[in-house]
Amino acid sequence: MKIKTALILCAGYGERLNPLTLTTPKPLLKINQITLLENCIDLIVSLGIKKILVNTFYLEEKIKNFIEEKKFKIEIKIIKDGNNILNTGGGVLNMVNSSEDMDFLVFNPDTVWGENYKKDIEAMEKLYFLNKVKNILLLVNKNISFDKNLPGDFSLNNNMIKKDKLNNLIYTGCQIINKDLFKSYSVHNFSISEIWNNLIESNSLYGFESLENFYHLTNLEVYENLLKN
Repeated sequence: MKIKTALILCAGYGERLNPLTLTTPKPLLKINQITLLENCIDLIVSLGIKKILVNTFYLEEKIKNFIEEKKFKIEIKIIKDGNNILNTGGGVLNMVNSSEDMDFLVFNPDTVWGENYKKDIEAMEKLYFLNKVKNILLLVNKNISFDKNLPGDFSLNNNMIKKDKLNNLIYTGCQIINKDLFKSYSVHNFSISEIWNNLIESNSLYGFESLENFYHLTNLEVYENLLKN
């Protein structure tokens, strides 16, 4: 891959998975005896990425200790949100500010990631650089989501993301983003969807559709059903 650095968002409270997340941060919950975070890191390693930045806030010591104990074969640096949680946009901005890179692969570990996504992410990266875009999201049709209650977020037309009546595509929790998009932002609590909405208005938010079955830890009920699956 051309992209050298991946970001993993690990700061959230995971309240929809209480009571499990009262003592365990959501990225450290397990599916098939492996944590969501480790699944994500293993995929990143398989992509040939050189460095991972992880943001933390809630139960941050547990995530820090897990990473230290696992001794992953990749450089991982923890970037704390600070005194206040920063949400997805602020968290990403805080991480990219600590890097000299311009392009970043970003993951939300709520999704059960695996090497089956490798070909899609590589194809998404190719599209990103070929078209010289600033932001591209990995999407999946809601019909192949394990959680049938998840609503669609977007529609896609020739790899351009729209919002319309159809909205049959879900954001998987993986995107490629360019640092330039944050030029007018300071580090504070804001959602990455602010950036997406601005790009949609200017017809410049790209998407890539994955055909992989989508497993996402929406809430406690979905998690329990995944464990039975």
